Amino acid sequence: MPLPQDRHAILDAKRTLKMARSAHAYVRGNTVKFYEWLAESTASRRVPNGPAIWICGDCHLGNLGPVGNGEGSVEIQIRDLDQAVIGNPAHDLIRLGLSLATAARGSDLPGVVTMRMMEQMIDGYAAAMRDPDDDNPGADSEFVRSVEREALGRRWRHLAKERLEAVEPRIPLGKKFWELGADERDALTALFTDEAVAAMVLSLKGKPRDREVRLVDAAYWMKGCSSLGLLRYAAIVALKTGKGNWSYALIDLKEAIDPIAPAARGAAMPRDNAERVVAAAQALSPYLGGRMMPVRMLGRSLFIRELTPHDLKLEVDQFSHGEAVRAARHLAFVVGKAHARQMDGRTRTAWTEQLDADRRGTLDTPSWLWESVVSLAGRHEAGYLDHCRRYALAA
Repeated sequence: MPLPQDRHAILDAKRTLKMARSAHAYVRGNTVKFYEWLAESTASRRVPNGPAIWICGDCHLGNLGPVGNGEGSVEIQIRDLDQAVIGNPAHDLIRLGLSLATAARGSDLPGVVTMRMMEQMIDGYAAAMRDPDDDNPGADSEFVRSVEREALGRRWRHLAKERLEAVEPRIPLGKKFWELGADERDALTALFTDEAVAAMVLSLKGKPRDREVRLVDAAYWMKGCSSLGLLRYAAIVALKTGKGNWSYALIDLKEAIDPIAPAARGAAMPRDNAERVVAAAQALSPYLGGRMMPVRMLGRSLFIRELTPHDLKLEVDQFSHGEAVRAARHLAFVVGKAHARQMDGRTRTAWTEQLDADRRGTLDTPSWLWESVVSLAGRHEAGYLDHCRRYALAA
């Protein structure tokens, strides 16, 4: 297995391969170009400036999905906040719109379906703005609900088999999990002896804080796309029960770096990147933010979170015509709720009116959203083909 000094070239090749697999994968892994190309587009001048709130910053399909609260409840929420900033909520809508449009093209759906998806996105988002306490998106997506049902039925054995390819509390080294360097193992061992970290892990399990916590096993985790090359670890932690037995938790540790998503001018955010990610999660995805913590390790800023069996991402193989439209509304409703819970009633009303001002009818897409998605879809398609050409030449 590659040691730290050998990882960079391997991770770079993995990232290139992942982004060459499909146009949708290229969109997901190319946040830098998304914001560059958006800024260069003529549509960018018409994008409304919404209220300065925490936004996901990288709101594509794969960053939404069922999230557990650690107590058995599951809700579809934003599940990746690496790019989160206090910024313009319109950017989340454009990013989601582009991701949905690319998924529709991957399902060989006609362009008119993409138009309907954008219409339903705005309607679903506006419904959440009107009443963020209402859990009814107006048109349930069977695709979204089926993933939610799957998440509800999962247990530790499913998580262990999926993430670790084993049920025993060990991390098998192989394609996904790599050997740690001596300094990494020492740093992780020390981390879980820290009283604050141990207390956080115990609190997630509802255990009294004076119980013992110890590191059982850990490995470098080759995971994700845009995060490849950053520090990423999986750790199994043992927690002593009142009867002297041990229970286990699977912990994800991930390096946090400067965001690419543009922040609102004068936005007051934590300077430490892991603290920023945790603050954003608490605002946007309470189920996730409630089991996260910023830490320092090896001179880097990381955040840690317990993984639960209920945490899943939305994976799209094929969309049907009707399901694509319903999913667009449902997912925009989820994003709308995350945004709306940060606003008072007057702000929500003003923002909804601002979104509606650029619509030509009750079922039409705001021109800034449509033009932005069309422009970015074209740039990403061209960029994807060029990426594939360079990948093929290198291979």
